[in-house]
Amino acid sequence: MNSYGSFPGARPRRLRTTPVMRRMVAETRLHPADLILPAFVREGITEPVPIGAMPGVVQHTRDTLRKAAVEALKAGVSGIMLFGVPEDAKKDAAGTAGTDPDGILQVAIRDVRAEVGDDLVIMSDLCLDEFTDHGHCGVLDAEGRVDNDATLERYAEMAQVQADAGVHVVGPSGMMDGQVGVVRDALDTIGKEDVAILAYTVKYSSAFYGPFREAVGSSLKGDRKTYQQDPANLRESMRELALDLEEGADMVMVKPAGPYLDVLAKVADAVDVPVAAYQISGEYAMVEAAAEKGWIDRDKAILESLTGIRRAGAQMILTYWATEAARKLGGV
Repeated sequence: MNSYGSFPGARPRRLRTTPVMRRMVAETRLHPADLILPAFVREGITEPVPIGAMPGVVQHTRDTLRKAAVEALKAGVSGIMLFGVPEDAKKDAAGTAGTDPDGILQVAIRDVRAEVGDDLVIMSDLCLDEFTDHGHCGVLDAEGRVDNDATLERYAEMAQVQADAGVHVVGPSGMMDGQVGVVRDALDTIGKEDVAILAYTVKYSSAFYGPFREAVGSSLKGDRKTYQQDPANLRESMRELALDLEEGADMVMVKPAGPYLDVLAKVADAVDVPVAAYQISGEYAMVEAAAEKGWIDRDKAILESLTGIRRAGAQMILTYWATEAARKLGGV
């Protein structure tokens, strides 16, 4: 029993004896720079509007969005992902508010860029769902189905107006076939070769998106199962990954994060581009709700969930706790 490699000679607990020891041998380290803050800006409001299903998260005014961006920057967060919420009267079947240079998302991009310049990576959601009166991520055909190729034309326009507004990174999230290539061509056509694409490569049709619908004032009826991926599938995700890389994706994302850590790990092992994961609204809401009930330790659960995502292979994590977690990690 005394031979090398067996008990009692092998005692892994020796490396767990003190906090400093555990920190020294930690295999995964979470850093503020790993984090990206998703933020919602709503048109036509004068005060932030709390999101009921996401305690602590709001629909921002233009002014409070600028402040949130500065706070994220000071905490050490690397980026901010912007989502625009237009007035209901401006929604239509084609989502034209999404390609209006003076639409709320483009205005917000300009606001944040003017406030933080290049010190924070400004990202924008490139999708039509916030702007359509039917709530789908694209335009519909005569039978009410999402028309893939007609939607791509709209995405090309969106990419160009977002780039003109000053975004650093666009995030095409609608899960249309060919979206990355079309967006890349659209950006290059207007001389915006430096604008990067964060591809929503793996985006499952998930029950965990529920609170997000409130956050963006979604008008969706039905579901998005014909274009978002089936939660049962993994090989399909790897095929999407190969296609996005071939089309010119600079970074790739897995969404949601927590329920799909196996997918995230497989994607991270397969690529040589940066990998992101989005800890989505339902993941956030579950922790907040359980903590409010006193069932879990909120702060520890937040950092543990983020560490798990980082350990699975994400170099960047989009999380609504980004600024708060960055402050905890950085001691700010």
